[in-house]
Amino acid sequence: MRSIFTCIDGHTCGNPVRVVKHGGPELVGSSMSEKRQHFLKEFDWIRKGLMFEPRGHDMMSGVILYPPQNPENDFGILFIETSGCLPMCGHGTIGTITIGIQEGLIIPKIPGKIKMEAPAGLVEIEYQQKGDKVEWVRLTNVKSYLAAENLTINCPELGKIVFDVAYGGNFYAIVDPQKNFSGIQNYTASKIIQYSQEVRVRINKKYPNQFIHPENNTIRDVSHMLWTGTPLEHTSSGRNAVFYGDKAIDRSPCGTGTSARMAQLYAKGKLAIGEEFIHESFIGSKFIGRIKEETILNGKKAIVPSIQGWAKVYGYNTISIDDEDDPYAHGFQVI
Repeated sequence: MRSIFTCIDGHTCGNPVRVVKHGGPELVGSSMSEKRQHFLKEFDWIRKGLMFEPRGHDMMSGVILYPPQNPENDFGILFIETSGCLPMCGHGTIGTITIGIQEGLIIPKIPGKIKMEAPAGLVEIEYQQKGDKVEWVRLTNVKSYLAAENLTINCPELGKIVFDVAYGGNFYAIVDPQKNFSGIQNYTASKIIQYSQEVRVRINKKYPNQFIHPENNTIRDVSHMLWTGTPLEHTSSGRNAVFYGDKAIDRSPCGTGTSARMAQLYAKGKLAIGEEFIHESFIGSKFIGRIKEETILNGKKAIVPSIQGWAKVYGYNTISIDDEDDPYAHGFQVI
């Protein structure tokens, strides 16, 4: 059967965002979390077809928009990436708002403000528009928290490393510079990918069922690795290399990763409420993060983080997936 998808392509600080304008499936559920489960059960072939080669690539990321469950909100969103159907994606949100506003896909009830229903929860958004361009997008992310600290794992070549796990919409294992890891500035992206592929598996095997969201048990396990290091510019607060999927390094500073990083730093007394946190990506692009307030999640101290960044629109695609004619209709990976 041949399916047609009309897409608009852009990038957020270097990382791709493909917005599916037409062709997304109808989903059943009373929330975007439930609709995410329906998509994973019956329509994950769409994600694979649009994100993996030959229609996508290893770093591809996308979204499908849906009407909101609550009419007071503006829209619902489903994140589709090579890494899966994520509960939340910060760079994807910034790109989606930019593309949606500029291309007329999103008509906010209140200009300059948007309420977005994500599988991880409600995300409130502000944006600044000048003429027909969106200059920046700032999202108030879901509650984020430090889930565990000073855990250990053996990493190939490096040996034992110490890491924390924090939640910012996804669970991140955060590796700071230490005896056996001097910081991302001293490693190539390919080396970080090589380490991450094995370490993530080992973490989830060593700490099974330890990282489960207290209010949504479909959000579980370490899905991302966040390696830190020395910033490229002295005015920046930190730099990271975020590993996701099977072999991807985020080209953006990563929105949920920045949220998790700020939650970790706040819990350790290294970042204050309201303090600006300028986070660099591996390629040097930047997000501006802030902790808006302290909050509680299931009796545990958490934060409400905000992330600000920019995105650009660069392409328009009509993509077909025909599994009766194309043996690679549902995508593939080479490495």
